[in-house]
Amino acid sequence: MGESILNNKRILAVDDEPDILDTLEDLLEDYSGLVLDRAQDYETGYHLIRSWTYDAVILDIMGVRGFDLLNAAVHLGFPTVMLTAHALSSESLKKSIEMGARAYIPKEKMMDISQFLEDVLTLEHSSNLR
Repeated sequence: MGESILNNKRILAVDDEPDILDTLEDLLEDYSGLVLDRAQDYETGYHLIRSWTYDAVILDIMGVRGFDLLNAAVHLGFPTVMLTAHALSSESLKKSIEMGARAYIPKEKMMDISQFLEDVLTLEHSSNLR
């Protein structure tokens, strides 16, 4: 992949659908030194969030208590993106951003996850945006 801000990063992905986690792994596998931790439920995701330092966290909203995990990740200062299909609504978008998510990505745009993550890790984030 050459030089990328994603090289040598540790990323957590939490989604109750194994095929989504497999796809994310496939999309990110070419980045040198990138470690992708995976969880399929809230408990495992929460344990990993509390156990490691992450450069980015990718969360599904439905099925894994995504908003609870978002709260934990943001509290620890991890840049977090929400990846969702079933909770694609203006209410969940608003709640995600208000809670500190850096991006809200529909699953049909998942093929562009690398670009979203690069942007999230590159762009300065201001907590004054409310």
